[in-house]
Order: sequence, then structure tokens, then C-alpha cells
Amino acid sequence: MTLSNGKIIDMYKTMIRIRKFETQAMNLFAQGSIPGFVHLYLGEEAVATGACANLKDDDYITSTHRGHGHILAKGGDLKYMMAELYGKETGYCKGKGGSMHIADATKGILGANGIVGAGHNIAVGAGASIQYRETDQVCVCFFGDASTNQGTFHEALNLASVWKLPVVFVCENNLYGISVSQSRHQAIKDVSDRAVAYNMPGITVDGNDVFAVYEAANEAIKRARKKQGPTLIECKTYRHRGHFEGDPGAYKPEEEQKEWLEKDPIPRIEKFMLDNKIVTEDELKNLNEEVDNEIKEAVEFANNSSYPSLESVVEDIYTDIKEEVRIR
Repeated sequence: MTLSNGKIIDMYKTMIRIRKFETQAMNLFAQGSIPGFVHLYLGEEAVATGACANLKDDDYITSTHRGHGHILAKGGDLKYMMAELYGKETGYCKGKGGSMHIADATKGILGANGIVGAGHNIAVGAGASIQYRETDQVCVCFFGDASTNQGTFHEALNLASVWKLPVVFVCENNLYGISVSQSRHQAIKDVSDRAVAYNMPGITVDGNDVFAVYEAANEAIKRARKKQGPTLIECKTYRHRGHFEGDPGAYKPEEEQKEWLEKDPIPRIEKFMLDNKIVTEDELKNLNEEVDNEIKEAVEFANNSSYPSLESVVEDIYTDIKEEVRIR
């Protein structure tokens, strides 16, 4: 698949935007500036970037507790995300959601959430909505390997297949469900094998190769837009940190960690860009400095924002239904 230099540079910027945002979040959490829990996407940047690079503004995604990368890849605003991590009223959820509950319906981001496997059925609902409205939208559902043991995964794939819904299921197989390796919680090696049971295509790709992810997602999304049904894509990847910040990750063997760090997706795309003369070293430096400034502005925005008022605790609890909704 041939991509323009501009597209490749855009994907690189998305990847370093995720990497730098997560690195800053890691440091801020360690300093005590960010409350609650933080589950970082460090090391998995190629998956969200490669998949979302195929999406239109009005397409949908569903996310997970490790959702910062998905949200940024779909066009989430760094300032509003950082403010939400800080618990400030200028955040995406007015400071009430925190790291695991960021959403932006205007960008098709149907929400990160802290419930393992919750995104599967939300994605099916989005797919049913698309089908009902007869648009050419798609929904990409991101989830981890361990969530494929949940009933929601099997329910979602079954119904999406039966109804031929425009949903692309993207499994981010980072080899661990919290601290339990995939080899101990599944009898299969490739999650994509589970697609066979639901009569849909299943493919496994190198999740640290942004071009491999892009190509697989491109084919699956085209198929979905043609009303040919869902696809299951498994992206083999690795999280650099523990399950959450505070988890030392001592259960991960040193050799395994070393091997995967050598396959870091960002140096890989940088080497490709330099080898193919898409950018120069100076241009690469300038791109990184540009994103560094964006992160700095996001932190300043969060620091200068106010916390929600005590009175606002009872706001945004219910939805006002302004018009009658008819169900077919």
C-alpha cells in the first residue's frame, strides 16, 4: 500500500503526541499532580494510530481503561484531556470522569471506560445505529487480549456477524491481562482464531508496525463500509509500563521486556522515514519540538483551570430528552 509522505508524517506526529502525552502523564502522576489511577498506552502507539488514520471525522471508536492513545488518535484535544486527568472543570467530562472516562461525541469518541469488555457491546450499538440510518460510517472497537474472555466479546462478535454490522474489532494483545500472561489465561496463541466461530475474517498483525496496522484496518474498514460485515484484527504489541502506574511490572521477564523494547514502534517509523528520505534529522527534531510545545501548553491549561464547584456534583447526572425517540 502506497502512502503519501504527508500521511506518514501525520501518523508519526500522532504517535509522538501519544508518547509524549503519556510520558508527561507518568511524570505528573509520580509527582502527585494527577489523582486516581492512570493506565498508560506507552509502547502501543502504532495500533491506535494505524487504525484511526483510516477513519473519517464522523466514524466512531470505543475505548478502554487504557484509552488515552485511542482518543488522541481520533483527534482528541490535548488540553481537554490533560485537564480531565487533573480533575479540572475544563476537562472533557468537567473533571468528573478522570483518566478512564474520557469521551467526545463530536469526534465520534464514544468513551473510554473502566469496565473490562464494556466497549464491545457499545460498538455493536453504534454499528446498529449506522445500519439503521443507512450511512457509510464504521465503528472501531479497541480492547485488550484478556477482555476476549468476557461474555461481552462473544455476544458482540456474534451479533455483529449475524447482522453484518460495520464494526471493526481491534484487539490490542499486549500479552498480559493485568499481571496474568496470555499463555495462562487462554489456550490459544492468536486471538484472531476466535473469528472463525463467528464467520468473520480474523487477522493477526505486528502491532508495533504502524504500516501493518494501517493496511489491515484499511481493508477491514473498506469491507465494513461496503456492508460486508465485521472483521477481527489482532495487533501483537507490548505495554512498556505496568498495568497501571504504581504496578512495578515485576511479573514481566527481563528478557521479554528487553526484546519488546527493541521493537519500539516509534524508532521503527523514524528509521523508515529517515531511510526513505521522507524527513531529515532536523525536520524530525522540529516535529518533536512542536509536539513538546503542545504538551507544555496542555499542562499549563490544566494547571490554570479551576476544580469543579461543590454544587456541580449533582449536574450532568440525567439527560433531558428533547424530542420523541421512535424505536423500529
